[in-house]
Amino acid sequence: MFVKKPDLMSPITEEQYDQFERDGYLLIKKGCSSDLIDAFNGHIYDIRNQAEIPKWAACEESKKFSLRLFNPHKHDSFSRQMMKLPIIRGALAQLMGREANCVQSMYFYKEPGSPGQASHQDYYYIKNDPMTMIAAWIALEEVVDIENGCLWVIPGTHKLGLLPHGAVKNIEEHESWTDETEGADLSKQIPVEMEKGDILFFSELLIHSSNKNRSKDRWRRSYVCHYIREDSFVTQREDLREKFPLY
Repeated sequence: MFVKKPDLMSPITEEQYDQFERDGYLLIKKGCSSDLIDAFNGHIYDIRNQAEIPKWAACEESKKFSLRLFNPHKHDSFSRQMMKLPIIRGALAQLMGREANCVQSMYFYKEPGSPGQASHQDYYYIKNDPMTMIAAWIALEEVVDIENGCLWVIPGTHKLGLLPHGAVKNIEEHESWTDETEGADLSKQIPVEMEKGDILFFSELLIHSSNKNRSKDRWRRSYVCHYIREDSFVTQREDLREKFPLY
């Protein structure tokens, strides 16, 4: 019997669009297949598991499977294809009203015991005009939960505008080199637990964070890309000025 497949270029419903507008984030379950994720994880492992690591991925020997990969989409074709999955392109076009371009990508390892990132708004780090940036966060593990350091969000905070950011308060829990949102009511944050292949889209002004990976033997690998509308530009980060279309 013929079964109509979902339209990857228009994957979200009107209800999901309204939820994103209200809450500042949207979780699409199983947006990416497990076999593709397995291949991607293996590919990233191979990049650093070689005698001569490419310059763009190089790091200290002790950190080659812990230090995140910054902007692999600029150098690696597989990372670039993951950056522009049809379901991501389609969802962003629906949410933004026009095609999106990628300006940043990061592959996180987050091994057991590693800290999270304190509450923040992405716009604080990546100013863009007009303000259109949305992140797509792909879960690369069977389970991403509270124990191994899932994301926490405060629904609706994307409507508050950019808040002040200051020094991180709890460096045991969070990376010390980042900044932390000030004045946020953290009692309202909720965890976003995910499964392999789930994709979380969230606004550049949504206050979000992650905690330490407290698991004994579970990593929390993820691939996170930041996108702006095709007519928007990064204003203050020279290293993120190049825009990568999704077609």
